[in-house]
Amino acid sequence: MAAENLKWWQKTIVYQIYPKSFADTTGSGTGDLNGITKHLDYLKNLGVGAIWLTPIYPSPMVDNGYDISDYMGIDPSYGTMADFEKLIAESDKRNIKIVMDLVYNHSSDKNSWFLESKSSKNNPKADWYIWRDGKPDGSAPTNWRSIFGGSAWTYCEERKQFYLHTFAPAQPDLNWENPEVRQALFDAANFWLDKGVGGFRIDAITYIKKPSEFKDGKPDGKDGMSGIHNLTANTAGILDFLHEFKQKVFIGHDIFTVGEANGVAPEDLNKWVGKDGVFDMVFEFSHMNLPLKNGEIWCRPTEWKLSELKKVLSDSQAATKNNGWCPVFFENHDQPRSVNHFFDKNADKIKAAKAMATILLTLRGTPFIYEGQELGCTNVAWNSIEQYNDISSHGQYDFAIKEGFTKEQAMEFVHFFSRDNARTPMQWNDSKNAGFSTGTPWLFVNENYKTVNAENEEKNPDSVLSWYKKLSKFRSENLELTAGDYKLLLPDDEKIFAFSRSLEKNSLITVVNFSTEPAELPKEFSNKKILIDSESQPEKNLLKPLEARILRN
Repeated sequence: MAAENLKWWQKTIVYQIYPKSFADTTGSGTGDLNGITKHLDYLKNLGVGAIWLTPIYPSPMVDNGYDISDYMGIDPSYGTMADFEKLIAESDKRNIKIVMDLVYNHSSDKNSWFLESKSSKNNPKADWYIWRDGKPDGSAPTNWRSIFGGSAWTYCEERKQFYLHTFAPAQPDLNWENPEVRQALFDAANFWLDKGVGGFRIDAITYIKKPSEFKDGKPDGKDGMSGIHNLTANTAGILDFLHEFKQKVFIGHDIFTVGEANGVAPEDLNKWVGKDGVFDMVFEFSHMNLPLKNGEIWCRPTEWKLSELKKVLSDSQAATKNNGWCPVFFENHDQPRSVNHFFDKNADKIKAAKAMATILLTLRGTPFIYEGQELGCTNVAWNSIEQYNDISSHGQYDFAIKEGFTKEQAMEFVHFFSRDNARTPMQWNDSKNAGFSTGTPWLFVNENYKTVNAENEEKNPDSVLSWYKKLSKFRSENLELTAGDYKLLLPDDEKIFAFSRSLEKNSLITVVNFSTEPAELPKEFSNKKILIDSESQPEKNLLKPLEARILRN
């Protein structure tokens, strides 16, 4: 792609903020909008041009804001609409765009739409959600298991019917077949565009279209249930809904859109992104789900090899080479920390963080950094399930126990996969509560905050944060890393991840040793000029454990 044809969001870095955990300015223990505004210069110095906020709308917080009770408001725990408008204004001064998270598969069960819908079978919003009668024996309409565990159906006494929820019972699925529902959602998105936001991330969008018939699935657990993902995700006809969304909201605005498209295969990406697609980018999770080839059930993890990671990332690169664009990410609010997720448990976490940063910031696409990733933040390992806030962790823990695992084994799965790993408060300094709050944080702070924190790392030229800043600057100064083509090198090597980025006659090569052992470099790399290296004394023909290097071809 010619550099002059790149849009602003293809040339920048996006930083994802989990507002509840970023910075608390009131002592409430919960992060807030003013805390984000306070740290805008920190993000600007990192090279960030857009901030994706996870939901900040009014919510009962059963799923930390992904259960929305009002699509056009601000939750009081985060501040006021005036605070949000101030955040937009201060971000604009720094040439940073604010990107909102739209949760449109489901709402909160406390949303006024649902309260009306459940009140009777003949109210004006009766079919704004998905209602079904139970089976003749009174049981749920189907044997579908929700993504958070347990039946995907909950009985409602008022209507004497069951309602469908892909996630928690407190998150009833909206009925996209109803045009009034679609228009209400489109109106909400346009409300935020009028406020000046620079784009949208659209949550769980692959579930909005349901099958024409609801049938039992093949049981895949001792509970006799069948996981809902494989039964409803990406149902035929979904793209018709999404093209309407694009027409009524996206077109005509200088924004970017990224859909969370779990289950969309690389060969189908051209239907979702690019000239004839819906979104500018989609998050697809083939690289994140390598340990979950048996489905999104934590107690059935699978082994994976580096060659598999390289292949799935390269497949996405190839699928969007001439049509579309990739968001490059290795962490978000739903995933464990990348240094734990992708590397040997004995790997040096600082070196691993630098290795992952090098891949993140040199692949083709828009890099998404999740808060704390730039510090090398790690997973937590709390002793009991009661210490975890994440509703999904509790559901997966209960499922593992029912499957016959011990409590200790179930906790090991939680330690590795829990979404709370990424949701611990941001580590700003080594003071009490990591400088996140003067009150009691809503979630425990990671115990390593005394050393892993922004203040310490800003002073240390060899820190993970300094490495991110160095790579961010390097990326902005080398067009090959934004406009250049991607080519995978050494596809079968199980230690080294290597690829080139080429633009016209210029070419850069990224080589990263993903292993905890030295890796010998093939001879064709030895005569290249080393531009950047994570080791202070690199050897031409050898990569030390977790060493990352960028070469001039």
